[in-house]
Amino acid sequence: MAGDPVRGESYFLLQKNVEALEDFDALTVEENHRLGREHLNAGRFFPAHEAWETAWKQARDTTDAEFFKGLSQLGAGYVHLLRGNAHGAKRLLRRASGRIRAYPSGHDGVETIRVADAADALAADIESGEVRPGEDAVFVPPRV
Repeated sequence: MAGDPVRGESYFLLQKNVEALEDFDALTVEENHRLGREHLNAGRFFPAHEAWETAWKQARDTTDAEFFKGLSQLGAGYVHLLRGNAHGAKRLLRRASGRIRAYPSGHDGVETIRVADAADALAADIESGEVRPGEDAVFVPPRV
């Protein structure tokens, strides 16, 4: 795994600052995608999930709908991991991987295969016990 490991404090810091979330519904799909990437890369998984979930709803009738749904599930998978929900984390990470992998690498600036592979690897690490879910979970999310 490359990069700095994330520890659960990012989730708990977020919970203290929930009022700081952007008004994603007032933003464009492009802006929500940019914010989703920014939040995920900073370890702010819940707002990343929220930004991409809004983008998914905004893109519902387009070819990008499944892409944004997958990214939203990726963020949600990390949130479940930090909340200690191994089953939910594995399920969401694997669903995210399948959706993201369906798009060519570089789609909307995302290296889809690398991100999907990282999600699959983390799900496997959770399943094997190498990564223990909870607020102190240590893992390296991919940069998007």
